[in-house]
Formats: sequence, structure tokens, C-alpha cells
Amino acid sequence: MNKTTVMSIPEWSLAIYFVAVMLLVILMIGLSYILGQRHRERSTGEPYESGMVATGSARLRFDAKFYLVAMVFVIFDLEAALIYAWSIVVREAGWRGYVEILIFIGILLAALFYLWRQRVFDWGVHDLRK
Repeated sequence: MNKTTVMSIPEWSLAIYFVAVMLLVILMIGLSYILGQRHRERSTGEPYESGMVATGSARLRFDAKFYLVAMVFVIFDLEAALIYAWSIVVREAGWRGYVEILIFIGILLAALFYLWRQRVFDWGVHDLRK
């Protein structure tokens, strides 16, 4: 058979799967539109959190410390995932992999020490005269 004119079986199965998923999505959205309730009451468009009526505005300004802690958490969480991946292949990596992970952990500790010296984790009141 000529490959340019006929799709192979895996390509057909992928095409059928794609069409089936699209039909299912269209069916679900269409049924929810047709069968869904349509009502407009005074409190329908108001936001709520866990069933409680919101108090105040959702547009609050947060201190930069929250963002710093969030970024540090994401960075160190990613690095923990990399160390976990290394621990899975520790035998195949050998001594070279061990030295590389020691360098990686050393860089992490240096970054942690730098952040600690910059007082990223200290939320108390600072005496600026020190």
C-alpha cells in the first residue's frame, strides 16, 4: 500500500478518538445549555467563598513578602522534585552523579543562606539601626 494515500491503523484510531472526544465535549456543553436552569435573582452574580457571602472587595493588595515566600516555595519545591528524580537513578548515575548532586545541594544551601541573610523569612519587626 502507498503510505501517502492510506492512513495506517494507529492514525485512524487517533482520528476516531479525537472525533469522539470532540463530540462528547459538544454533547456535554449542549446538554448543559439546553437542560440548565435560567434564572436571574439579585444575588446570582455575587461572588461567594465556600457558601459564605463575601465581605469586602476581592481586590486586596498583599505585601511583597507573600510573593517572596511563594516564589521561594516554588523554587525549592522544584528542586526537591529534581533531587527525588536523582534518587531514583542513583545507582545508574554512579559517583559522578553523586558529586553533581552534592554540587546542586551546595548551590541550594548557598541560595538558602543568601535568602536568610536578606531576611526573606523574617516577618518580625526589624530594628533598622543594627
